[in-house]
Amino acid sequence: MSDKINVGVLGATGMVGQRYIKLLENHPWFTVTYVAASPRSAGKPYKEAVKNRWLIGADIPAAVADLTVQDANDAKAALGKCRFVFSALEMGKDEIKALEAAYAAEGIPVVSNASANRWTEDVPMLIPEINFAHLDVIAEQKKHHGWDKGFIAVKPNCSLQTYMMPLYALQKAGYPVKRMIVTTLQAVSGAGYPGVPSFDMIDNIVPFIGGEEEKTEKECLKILGTVKNGKIENAAGPIVSSTCTRVPVIDGHTASVNIEFDLPEDKKPSLDEIRKVWADFSSLPQELALPSAPAHPIVYREEENRPQPNRDRDTEKGMACVLGRLRKCNVFDVKFVALSHNTKRGAALGGILNAELLKAKGFFD
Repeated sequence: MSDKINVGVLGATGMVGQRYIKLLENHPWFTVTYVAASPRSAGKPYKEAVKNRWLIGADIPAAVADLTVQDANDAKAALGKCRFVFSALEMGKDEIKALEAAYAAEGIPVVSNASANRWTEDVPMLIPEINFAHLDVIAEQKKHHGWDKGFIAVKPNCSLQTYMMPLYALQKAGYPVKRMIVTTLQAVSGAGYPGVPSFDMIDNIVPFIGGEEEKTEKECLKILGTVKNGKIENAAGPIVSSTCTRVPVIDGHTASVNIEFDLPEDKKPSLDEIRKVWADFSSLPQELALPSAPAHPIVYREEENRPQPNRDRDTEKGMACVLGRLRKCNVFDVKFVALSHNTKRGAALGGILNAELLKAKGFFD
């Protein structure tokens, strides 16, 4: 008999939901036993619900293909079929917020990719290597709502994952950052499927992604914040100014980052010291040997023309932040280029890592 935890996927027919289904195939801790989507897919075998629109590899995982898709709006339907759910819902924020709360109220924890609860003050927005201490707020979240076993934990926007770990590593090493300028070059898969029309992307760059700059500038403050009085209080800094663009790359978000340290000139790190901080960085997911955790969460490339999405996005199975081109900045202190896999670390596999951390810390017991 398998001792794996039965899990569900909400929004299982969408692009992120499909990636969850694929990435959870043969997972050592979790097995998908429940899939749910919109009412138009409900009642169909999963393989029929995604017929002609399966996007992740050649074949649908056999263990999921014949599962009957349930109506994601009916939280009670998941009772007894899974211990927790991954949320890849695609609907309005208010609808998602209400629906995720409905699952939690039924005693079903929700590990979410959706943005609806990112700014809920008692919901942790996790990058496990950075703010694992935010798990402490879950007890207050459950108490506040009167939930027994249910709770909600979310992951941040995908574009932040290009630079948050190198930023945090420097802060943790005693090199606080005062200000940052970030310019992102974001892959088309970040827009979902079918995404941006080909006429807008081929031979082109789109210098606007709705809501993305606000997320890039603000979410980092919650991630770097602290739990106080049953809620997460945002960090005071760094101040971030961002420009977010869409580029004709399938997977892999790149960012050009300029940072200014909040230190006297003689206390600022050298380039060699910065590289050493990044090379030495490790955290709780590595200590716990979580299945999806990269052995090296930050990988620095010495080549002058790296990182590149096509070559580097799958480093450490798509879970590393790949850096390069560290050099002095004429305006701030230093600048570098960062890359992360937006549909792995930035989406489903990042959500799975969150669930692994929650499981290792006993939140599904």
